[in-house]
Amino acid sequence: MTAERRRLAEADDPDRPGGQRTAWRDWGPYLAERAWGTVREDYSADGDAWRFFPHDHARSRTYRWNEDGMAGFCDLQQSWCLGLGLWNGVDPILKERMFGLAGPEGNHGEDVKEYWWYLDGTPTHSWQRWRYHYPQAAFPYEQLVEENARRGKDEPEFELADTGVFDDERYWVVTVDYAKASAHDLLMRIRVENAGPDEATLHVLPQLWLRDTWSWDLDTGPRPRIHRASDGLLVTRPDAADLVLRMASAPDGTATETLFCENETNRALLYEEDPTTPFPKDGIDDHVVKGTATVNPAGEGTKAAFHRILTVPAGGAEELWLRLTPAEGPEALADGAAGDTAAAFDGFAETMAEREVEADEFYDSVLPEAADAEERSIARQAFAGLTWAKQFYHFDVLRWLHGDPTSPPPPPGRGAVRNGDWRHLSSHDVILMPDPWEYPWFAAWDLAFHCVTMAHIDPEFAKVQLVLMLREWYMHPNGQLPAYEWDFGDTNPPIEAWAALRVFEIDGSRDHRFLGRIFHKLLMNFTWWTNNKDHGDNNLFEGGFMGLDNIAPLDRSTLPPEVGWLEQADATAWMATYALHLLDMSLLLTAHDPAYEDVATKFFQHFLTIAGAANDKGLWDEEDAFYYDLLHLADGRDVPLKVRSLVGLVPLTASLVFEPAQMGRLDEFILRSTLFLDRYPGYRSLVHRRGGPDAAAKTLLAFVEPERLERILHGVVDPGRMLSPFGIRSISAWHREHPFRVEVDGVEAVVDYEPAESTSGLFGGNSNWRGPVWFPLNVLIVESLRGYDESIGETHRVEYPAGSGEQHSFGEIADDLAGRLVSLFRRDGDAPRPSDARYPLLSQNPRWRDNIAFYEYFHGDTGQGLGASHQTGWTALVAHVIVTRRRNAS
Repeated sequence: MTAERRRLAEADDPDRPGGQRTAWRDWGPYLAERAWGTVREDYSADGDAWRFFPHDHARSRTYRWNEDGMAGFCDLQQSWCLGLGLWNGVDPILKERMFGLAGPEGNHGEDVKEYWWYLDGTPTHSWQRWRYHYPQAAFPYEQLVEENARRGKDEPEFELADTGVFDDERYWVVTVDYAKASAHDLLMRIRVENAGPDEATLHVLPQLWLRDTWSWDLDTGPRPRIHRASDGLLVTRPDAADLVLRMASAPDGTATETLFCENETNRALLYEEDPTTPFPKDGIDDHVVKGTATVNPAGEGTKAAFHRILTVPAGGAEELWLRLTPAEGPEALADGAAGDTAAAFDGFAETMAEREVEADEFYDSVLPEAADAEERSIARQAFAGLTWAKQFYHFDVLRWLHGDPTSPPPPPGRGAVRNGDWRHLSSHDVILMPDPWEYPWFAAWDLAFHCVTMAHIDPEFAKVQLVLMLREWYMHPNGQLPAYEWDFGDTNPPIEAWAALRVFEIDGSRDHRFLGRIFHKLLMNFTWWTNNKDHGDNNLFEGGFMGLDNIAPLDRSTLPPEVGWLEQADATAWMATYALHLLDMSLLLTAHDPAYEDVATKFFQHFLTIAGAANDKGLWDEEDAFYYDLLHLADGRDVPLKVRSLVGLVPLTASLVFEPAQMGRLDEFILRSTLFLDRYPGYRSLVHRRGGPDAAAKTLLAFVEPERLERILHGVVDPGRMLSPFGIRSISAWHREHPFRVEVDGVEAVVDYEPAESTSGLFGGNSNWRGPVWFPLNVLIVESLRGYDESIGETHRVEYPAGSGEQHSFGEIADDLAGRLVSLFRRDGDAPRPSDARYPLLSQNPRWRDNIAFYEYFHGDTGQGLGASHQTGWTALVAHVIVTRRRNAS
């Protein structure tokens, strides 16, 4: 067992003395990259979160719910935060958080305009590595805002690399490493390398601050404080152990300042009101950049920084060492009372090196031997991104709606603007986020994908995350799951059951208690879907936009009832898949409780009736061999929305293979299922067996029968249609020359093929499902094709790619698609990674090319990464693909 596995075992041991189950998880990179511009910080009347709390306010204004920073660590309660501040000597502000455009500012929506990477990380955060490239020239804040405002949606985003600030290599490579000597002994190493041709100066400000927990209630008791001690910063906390942050002395004797202010809003600056303190939140910023007297000379506050100025020769590097530990006994504040600084760093370098070696050993145990060096690097950075994507997320919707006792009441009617029906939701948890900057709030269906990849390195945490979304402080009393902060009441695909089964399997298929906890809550959610999203009570489901944003010609969430209603191929298929996964769960649970056999029969029938309705009631087009949404107009006309897209491929994911051994002990289930099929023989086409009626035959339940799947794939795996060099496109490239048009209520709606960012503002316009390659649905298609192959094997073959003359099995097609997904990130020889190929700086420069960004989606023709540039959430599925692909090959 590796050292990291031992730490995980210690963290997850329920019988550990003192009940300290989570000690190794107590401190982690749980600090968001962005808290400004979020819904929970929005107290406006119109719900315009971006404008209510812009980036320009973030350095001066206290957050209500949680904090943000760079390369940050905090505890599980975010009572303290540790992060990085930098100043190149010419910027108008300190670099304390990543800069990006708000949703209304970007020509393709919100967009971060910085370059940083999550290079490494372990599940217990015993080792973490973060890297950032910081220009030595003035950061082009205004140019980025103005040029993106000038550009239209038919133009690409204007990125930091386009400004020229990196053209002559004048930038800093800043690497932050964390290592834990023990669960509550944190080592931080900041290494700054001067990549430029000349000597340069950098101000480095490691910062420690306390989340404001004292400004919102009338009586909060004693405040925590940070004080200057002889060898560092002392944090005194009324409800927890005191802490000391030390920084090692500079080898060359360079002086270090300690600076203090309060984590409180600069009210004089922002609101022209009387200040509550002369040392507000931006006090350190103003002092360093402008020389103002805005830091507390008494050496105390709720925000503090070490300030060291480094002058580094061209190509040279300097390091800063810090250590955060519990204070040893009652400490006075007099000089000399806090201990020997030098002694605190004995063994520092050795511990850092040891934790990095242990991380190597851990990932050697995770990644298959068959994976090559490039795949191992891709997967390891994908896993690392997930470890950095954990964030403390605090949001009490009821409190947010009514306001705090010490603050003015929110505008009336704000519950009607957003989330008024989710008063029960109260979060105070560490959650895996989709993207720490662009989406620093949980999204239920994103999280399900995150957990599947996370299960390969930390199955216990993955299980906790899946269970969390089903707890009473998240799940609505009516059974609905919260979608995401922007609108908890929206509907996302119900894939939690799929994720739970995958996590269960990755963890060794033994934690039936976890499966049972998930199953019972999902019963409530499945019932919510059947009661609320089946308009005609005919087993065809509506759902809404289902997470696919602008993939359809119509906004599927807002179709007025006087116009008609839409029966959706994807929503119906998701529900069929949901029924299959609950069927699978119930059968697995019968091993411990035979009562689940009755429930299994119920979900067997649910699946057959949903899949049967989809195949017989208008969603299937026999001539086109494809599934389409069906629009029922109020005047009685039915209009199929003939867009060849992922909407019509979701039915492929609704399949389940039964092993003979699994069926052998289920006499009652087999009997009831047989009687149902005898009564409704039309459903027999959805049940398939290979090898005849003998006991060794596998059984396949499938929404799409194998012969029909062959026909669908024939039109999909054509490079001129949906088969991209990098996976399955979300819309067929055939629509490039043949746009789909439909007139509804006097308005013509059009869908064509757009391989990159959306060129219109439809349905928000900040993402695009009209052509690019998206990881999550590609992975589901790959897994489903493998399931077909497992059950029916070589009996079905398809020309792949279309026009090649080569016949391949479903399993071989799945393997090739998986390889195409991985190829997005592969750098083979001198060939750049397709995902970064647009910029030679990113793809070819030796200081950049090995740092991998995991984008939200990818250009359908070139593979260029698009959208959120740190969407390590569901794009981290590439690690899942690599692990499962290579293990299958072995």
